[in-house]
Amino acid sequence: MRLHQFEVALVISVQAGLAAALAWLIGHDVLGNPSPVFAPSAAVGTIVAALGQRAHRTVELLIGVGLGIATTDFLLMFLGTGFWQTGFVVGCAILATLVLFGRSGAAVGQAGGTAVLLATLSPAQQDLEWPRIVDAMVGGIVGLLVVALLLPINPMRILDRDAAPVFRCLAGQLREVSAALATRDQQRAVRALETLRGMGPDLDRMHQALSGAEEVVSLAPARWWRRQDVERFAHGTVHLERVIEHSRGLARQSAMALEYNESIPPDLSVGVGHLADAVELLRREHRAGRPPERTRQKIRDAAHQAGRARALGVDDFGDAVVAQLRAIASNLLRATGCEPTPANQEVRTAVQDGKESVRPGGRSNE
Repeated sequence: MRLHQFEVALVISVQAGLAAALAWLIGHDVLGNPSPVFAPSAAVGTIVAALGQRAHRTVELLIGVGLGIATTDFLLMFLGTGFWQTGFVVGCAILATLVLFGRSGAAVGQAGGTAVLLATLSPAQQDLEWPRIVDAMVGGIVGLLVVALLLPINPMRILDRDAAPVFRCLAGQLREVSAALATRDQQRAVRALETLRGMGPDLDRMHQALSGAEEVVSLAPARWWRRQDVERFAHGTVHLERVIEHSRGLARQSAMALEYNESIPPDLSVGVGHLADAVELLRREHRAGRPPERTRQKIRDAAHQAGRARALGVDDFGDAVVAQLRAIASNLLRATGCEPTPANQEVRTAVQDGKESVRPGGRSNE
């Protein structure tokens, strides 16, 4: 985790330093501004924005500057300058930004900063408005160019890094449920359920990474060839969240089956274990860019074991576990790229094959 944080900090710091230097160079040497202070500031503000929000942050910077200038110029015509006028003007600029655009940190900060600048420096230095607008535009555009053209991140690396905790946690807790069923440890299933319920922060980070990857493949020509990979990941993410939701249901129903001492065929535990294998394979095959055939085979194996468990005999909560396992299998197949109808049909076929592999009376053909 510390190494990952250092890598992120290093990339952002290099991008910010390069953007600040270029923004100052353009403002000073190209546009002739002797003190282009706000161009580097705007560039850094764009760079340090969260992944997926940098283009939005640039627009917010420009909006904030515009509102700050409009509000300050209008009020100073009637109020003059002084300590209380500065406070009043800044408050009005921030209020106008909040009312019009909500709690946008970049826009509010720029509106307030611009109001302070004009209210305090206007008496001594005239015509500050236009350089402030130009600085904001130069800085924001340079920041975007740095992250899009000069130092674009690898979108798939970002996605894999931030999705890894989700896949690890999901696979790990499915293994915990499998072990709970095998050892009839009800508390182990409950702990797995609680862990699955606490995956919100990891999911949030994965969504933020996806937003950043989509921004990169939209802005950076060098990463356009990755668009299809990012779109495939986004499609899989939708179904992965459904898998997590059904996994919570599977853990809950498993805990209930164990609490009421229901019959649990060993095949049910094996099937849940195959689901954990499938989740791990899905991440590895997506990361390597390989067709997810091994993942699909593990999913079919899990559904097969579910069919065997149902044929061998399960009670009410055990039957609910089988139903959740089938739902997870179907959504995992869809995460690999299967269409809904073929995915559901594959699961039904595998479950039926599992049932038919069991002889009447509970003995298997194997």
